[in-house]
Amino acid sequence: MSREKWELLSRSALHALAQRKGIAGASRMTKAELVVALVKWSKARTKAKQRKPERAKPQARPQLQDAHHSNGSASTEEQVERSKYTVGTPTKDLSAKVPKELPKGYGKDRIVCMVRDPYWLHTYWELTRQSIQRAEAALGHDWHGSKPILRVVDITARDVSPMSESAVKDIDIHGGCNNWYIDVSDPPRSYRIDIGYLARNGRFYVLARSNVVTTPRAGMSDVIDENWADLDREKADRIFAMSGGFDPGASSLELKQLFEERLRRPMGSPAVTSFGSGAFQYGKERGFRFELNAELIVYGSTEPDAKVTIQGEPIKLRSDGTFTMRFSLPDGRQIMPAVAYSADGVEERTIVLAVERNTRHLEPVVAEMEEMG
Repeated sequence: MSREKWELLSRSALHALAQRKGIAGASRMTKAELVVALVKWSKARTKAKQRKPERAKPQARPQLQDAHHSNGSASTEEQVERSKYTVGTPTKDLSAKVPKELPKGYGKDRIVCMVRDPYWLHTYWELTRQSIQRAEAALGHDWHGSKPILRVVDITARDVSPMSESAVKDIDIHGGCNNWYIDVSDPPRSYRIDIGYLARNGRFYVLARSNVVTTPRAGMSDVIDENWADLDREKADRIFAMSGGFDPGASSLELKQLFEERLRRPMGSPAVTSFGSGAFQYGKERGFRFELNAELIVYGSTEPDAKVTIQGEPIKLRSDGTFTMRFSLPDGRQIMPAVAYSADGVEERTIVLAVERNTRHLEPVVAEMEEMG
């Protein structure tokens, strides 16, 4: 490049070129000094080429060369690997080509189902535009007015027909979500979730089917031997007492048998337990009780002619569009999706309410006879 062409460039461009050529002290040079240094570098390079024959370029390793020709362009990994063996070439910054965040999707139609507890499932999914286009083509005239749904299918094995299955419920979804909590009943049971489009005439086009999951049995597990390994006599009597085992008014025969079977000894009377006799003399045997429970009140408003569902169940609206519902509030986290549909069926709004209750029963404090005396 001639001196005139160097002078047409800005100082920042000349500085970048000088650094790339390995010219020392380029950051402290003025534009004129950079032009002079680049001209000298260009002349020295031209003379060096005239004195020495051009070396043959190092060949890429066979495996990288084959990979390069397989798709017509080198991948980021190939460029990084190849830069290790390129002599005299400045290292390129490939950090811009490395993704900094996980992709939002993987371009694959799938739906995955997981068990949260005996009464709740959680499912998430990904659908590509191509699969929705296939559903539109398959439904034809039925496509207009169809809606995306999740179909909960009970596939619990039965004695008469191990392969029988039945649809439990259909859940309306919308394009703005990719996961859903689903309430189920009568554990243990096996379920599969189908996602697709349901036409007005009842025709259902399946886009993807989930894996099969089985909800656990509600209540305590039968496998409890390992939980009794480090339970000494003092702890056992204390737990048995706090569980109401020594209460004559409670149905504690099954609990007593369980303790005696696991500990391989009879459970003593409350008078000799480490929990103390006063707790029962002035506790339950005195008729003193204390109970606490809670309910959840959900209320809201919408258009009077709209339709509202909470957890898939329809809600009756008042004349002004308001509504109020009472729900039991057991311990744990409750997920309550609420959906409102406009009267013309064009618009749909969804609000997901998550509520958690955590109840703790503290150890009772009972005064001894001497203290009360």
